[in-house]
Amino acid sequence: MTNLEKYNHSFVEIFGANEDALSTLTYQSLAGWDSVGHMRLMVNIEGTFGIMLETEDVVGFSSYEKGREILKKYGIEF
Repeated sequence: MTNLEKYNHSFVEIFGANEDALSTLTYQSLAGWDSVGHMRLMVNIEGTFGIMLETEDVVGFSSYEKGREILKKYGIEF
């Protein structure tokens, strides 16, 4: 599974998001992407990629696209 597939799977698994709409997702744009859902997503992503996100990155992870930018800081390439 590629990094992009893993990343996409996190959103599908946590929020039941439609893969075709992932690029437009933003924090609170889905009913499940509230503060609790956000932390579930962060834990899932950390486990999937074997990383520990810095607090500022958890807070700044405001959209699907922003998350991709943040993960590049951790050496995750898409």
